[in-house]
Amino acid sequence: MPAMNLKPSDLEPEDAVQRTVVPAGDWWMAEIRRGQTLRIVDVEGNEAADTLFYGLDNPQGEHYSAIDTTRRQGNVYLTTGTRLVSNNGNVMLTITADTCGRHDTLGGACSAEANQMRYALDKKPMHSCRDNFLHAIQESGYGLTKRDVASNINFFMNVPLTDAGSLRFEDGISGPGKYVEMRAEMDVIALVSNCPQLNNPCSGFDPTPLEMIIWD
Repeated sequence: MPAMNLKPSDLEPEDAVQRTVVPAGDWWMAEIRRGQTLRIVDVEGNEAADTLFYGLDNPQGEHYSAIDTTRRQGNVYLTTGTRLVSNNGNVMLTITADTCGRHDTLGGACSAEANQMRYALDKKPMHSCRDNFLHAIQESGYGLTKRDVASNINFFMNVPLTDAGSLRFEDGISGPGKYVEMRAEMDVIALVSNCPQLNNPCSGFDPTPLEMIIWD
């Protein structure tokens, strides 16, 4: 397991241009302009922030790529210094501060189908991050469709990669008030699902709020 690259931020929330609390299980979508900084705060701890990014100039043609990001940095975990790369090979954002230390980009988003397959037939109707993504893009006006829901980042989520190459979903390593912060290197659309998952430990079996903070 690689060492965690912890780094606090010098930015103060009172200087931000936008602060939004996202209730448990809800979603948030906003434009982040080049040079702006986005902080995602795990307000009560052990929450998971399933996150997608799209290029604002070409939302249907450019999005965050888990494959290109992990290949570029040679690491499956995200932390301070990680450059989030698009499917077109462009750096979309750079993680500039992180008080959690490690974030997942392999575990994907919970869905009705995944809930049914992993847990039980009667779990299929439960609310999921994929539901949040689909509701958000339908309401967004950016022309996105379900085909544009790519592999996402799971900020604060603990998904260890075993020596055998398999994934395990384990208790989170985050805590109340911990955050991850990233600077936009291009104009992007950020889409975050505050995970409603009740079946695995990613939200501590009790989803809690997230806070989104943006600085110029």
